[in-house]
Formats: sequence, structure tokens, C-alpha cells
Amino acid sequence: MSQLEALIFDVDGTLSETERDGHLVAFNLAFKEADLDWNWSVTLYGQLLAVTGGKERIRYYLSDFYSDERGEAFAEPEDFAAFVADLHAAKTRFYTQLVADAAVPLRTGVVRLIQEARDAGLRMAIATTTTPANVTALLTHTLGAESIDWFEVIAAGDIVPAKKPAADIFLYAIEKMNLKAEQCLAFEDSENGLLSSNGAGLKTVVTINDYTSDHDFTGAVLVLSDLGEPDQPMTVLQGHCDEPYFNLQSARKILQD
Repeated sequence: MSQLEALIFDVDGTLSETERDGHLVAFNLAFKEADLDWNWSVTLYGQLLAVTGGKERIRYYLSDFYSDERGEAFAEPEDFAAFVADLHAAKTRFYTQLVADAAVPLRTGVVRLIQEARDAGLRMAIATTTTPANVTALLTHTLGAESIDWFEVIAAGDIVPAKKPAADIFLYAIEKMNLKAEQCLAFEDSENGLLSSNGAGLKTVVTINDYTSDHDFTGAVLVLSDLGEPDQPMTVLQGHCDEPYFNLQSARKILQD
């Protein structure tokens, strides 16, 4: 039995429906700006989410999905790494603008739980494969610029060598907070995210979304529709929770079991 010391949040799909409403839209805008005839559909993007990381996702698309009108593979430019990096940078620019325009709100229950944690003096961190700029944009335009300081550690992007499903990003956050895994509770939305958090020894609560509803969440302590609100109860899909919405009492019970 351990006392809860910290909550560690994934970002994309967990704090907000950023994949469908933000990243997918931004990728397609970046492709158009670069005069590329690529247009990722909602369905295709769901397949591409098997790979974490935006630059990695572009490479995955070109290696496994792309063919031109003649059925041929993509003709890579001489400096392919720079091409992918520039394309991803443009996508990040479009994404941050979408967030600034309030096109990507936080998910049900997220603001409430974060405020509960702050009121209780509980420590918080972020562990995500998205870029630091994306994290900053989302927090700033949903919770306010001051919210950046609410999170003791923001582990994001290429700060570790291996992205999810590797455990590196969660291990990094735990180490920086000088905590043990059994003192923390992780929040994720995908199978790759769960593999990452479980690999770091963290008990994990999953909130599904349209892209991850059919994922394998074996090993999650709870799988929920969302975090819920007092007037908008969550649906428990796996595990058990006595409360109609997920709160700090729910979190503390998980670590006590």
C-alpha cells in the first residue's frame, strides 16, 4: 500500500481530443502548404496512430501507405530527414494555431481533476510523445499560461531516445520527480500509452476515445469513457469505481488496493 504523491498525464487523446480535432487537421494543412497531394482521412489517421511521434508517423505513411497515381513509392528528396522535420514543424505551427483558436478543448473531467490535485497539494507531471510546443500551446489556451508551472515535470517529444510504447518517457518523469512508480498514478488513452506506463511500473487509468475504443487495455486498473463530472457520469468499461466521476478519492483507492 502506497500513498498517492503524483498524477502523471499523457496529453494527446487523454487531456484533449487532440488527435482528431487538432493533429489530423494540422497535418493536412501542412501537406497543402507544401504542395503535397496527401490528405489523411479520419480512418487512415487511425491506422497511422499505431506509430507514436509525428515525424515517425510521416515516415510510416510513406513506407506503408503511400503510392502515387502510378502506384509508385514516394520519391524521397536528397535530404529526407530535413524534409520530414520541416513538414512536421509546419504541422506544429498549424496545430498551435488551432489550439489558440479554441478548436481543441479539454476532455470531460480533466479541468476538475487537475484543480482537485492542485487544491490538495498533489504533484503533477506530463509524459507524452508530442512536442513541448504542442503541450505549451494546449495548456496555455485551455488552462492559462500559468498552468505550465502546475506541472513539476513536462516530459515531451524527443527528450528520451525511445518513444511509447517504450517506458522511457514515464521513467524520465518519475526520476525527475524523485518518486517511485508506486507513489504515482498515470493517465493514458491508448494501448501504446498503457504499455509505456505499465512498463514503468505505474498503475494506469485509461480514458478511451474514438481512435482507441478497440485497443487492448489489459493491465489497466480502470478503463473509462472519460473522467466524468457530477452532472455527467462516466462509464466504467473495465475495473471498478464506486464514484460516478473520477476524483482524488478514486485515485487514492487505486494505490491503496
